[in-house]
Amino acid sequence: MDTTARSPERDGSPATEVAEEPSRSGVPGWGKAGLLFGVCLLIVFLVNVFVAQPYLIPSGSMEKTLSVGDRVLVNKLAYRFGSAPQRGDIVVFDGKDSFVQDKSGTDFIKRVVGVGGDRVICCDARGRITVNGRSINEPYLYPGNAPSRVRFDIEVPEGRLWVMGDHRDDSRDSRDHLGDPGGGTVPVDEVIGRAERIVWPLSRWRTLEGVRG
Repeated sequence: MDTTARSPERDGSPATEVAEEPSRSGVPGWGKAGLLFGVCLLIVFLVNVFVAQPYLIPSGSMEKTLSVGDRVLVNKLAYRFGSAPQRGDIVVFDGKDSFVQDKSGTDFIKRVVGVGGDRVICCDARGRITVNGRSINEPYLYPGNAPSRVRFDIEVPEGRLWVMGDHRDDSRDSRDHLGDPGGGTVPVDEVIGRAERIVWPLSRWRTLEGVRG
């Protein structure tokens, strides 16, 4: 008869099954990570829709202020609490029924030259644009560009804007839509927000304040 005792476990303690302590929140660790990720995505989405959004500059119409490939941060709350676009603001707007007639969802970025009630004329004896009879200084113009090679005399209706690119010789703006509905002006209601800073590339990081005429 085999009387040899079987060797016990090395630590001499009986084998016991240890149950994993459940998470106090009742959500596994991977579930917490997923939940946190989802919350972050929701926050980014809400900020993007309601607060601020980066926009890529696709053309040279706003040079020298904005270059092709710049990304600007647009403040969507700038005009949501009683404020209105001011002359000199750089705004992003939906050009539906003002700049484009055959499709919607086309965004443009231009500088506000005239607001509702303004009379905007090109040009005075020195070739400058006048607003309400006063010649305006435009230090942001692309070097070598005249304020406008197109002559116009427009009274901006209330609730609308007269907008132009800083690179006047390379910008399709209010001047090009004088014969369209609205006479080239853009409804304030179609303004998405005010461009406030260049955020990319980092070498061009700066605010867009202080570049008004």
